[in-house]
Amino acid sequence: MKNISYIIMFCLLGSSCATNPFTGKKTMALMPNSQLIPMAFTQYDQFLNENKVIMGTTDSDMITRVGERIAVAAERWLDANNYHGYLKDYKWEYNLIDNESVNAWCMPGGKIVFYTGILPITDGEVGVAAVMGHEVAHALANHGQQRMSAGIIQQAGASGVAALTGDKSSTEQDIWMKAYGAGTSIGGMLPFSRSHETEADKIGLYLMAIAGYNPDEASQLWERMKADSVDKAPKEFLSTHPSNDSRISNLKDLASDAKLEARKFGVTSFK
Repeated sequence: MKNISYIIMFCLLGSSCATNPFTGKKTMALMPNSQLIPMAFTQYDQFLNENKVIMGTTDSDMITRVGERIAVAAERWLDANNYHGYLKDYKWEYNLIDNESVNAWCMPGGKIVFYTGILPITDGEVGVAAVMGHEVAHALANHGQQRMSAGIIQQAGASGVAALTGDKSSTEQDIWMKAYGAGTSIGGMLPFSRSHETEADKIGLYLMAIAGYNPDEASQLWERMKADSVDKAPKEFLSTHPSNDSRISNLKDLASDAKLEARKFGVTSFK
């Protein structure tokens, strides 16, 4: 019963602790940004110390240039929608890492990394802007904070299941624990992550358009991603990301909306 009370407490704490500025919806925030962002900064510095940072090259300069434009676009959008000061704790930083992985990420607080392995697929500045907008969107929408909160609740639930099945045999308890793990992952955590990816695609598309980059090219980026991931991608329902085809179709549909949003900020032509 003690573990069940913890679950209820976590759910109550997570129900209305933060607001997603792009949807207006309340989101889980068991760890507030005042704690999360300093932790992210520490982890980012450690990551840079342990990896080869590329500086002073055409590619590294491009990463910084695109990042700065996306950051300005984000602040313009947030200010225009009455979220003044939303980025007050952000300390934007953009680094290119010598690594063959096809990856990029943005930590809470605006700490961004691109791996050299993704550059052939981005194929230039506009492709970088599509990826940059998407990764920045994750941070702005507090997706990392939400996933951490969901993970805490999932772990608390596992403790509750263990307590409730404590009088059963180890084999039977193991079956219950595996069923709980599979059910909460496939029925909860994975769809939760996929919804974040879809949301970040939309927000990122708006940000790149406001920054002056052509949102039509985001779907072309994912066409290249798809070609690179042939025979690599898991089935969509077992993945933290939407399928490439779902993502490409969605980005094509949203490109015109992104251009309309950019017009509100006086952006009518795109790089």
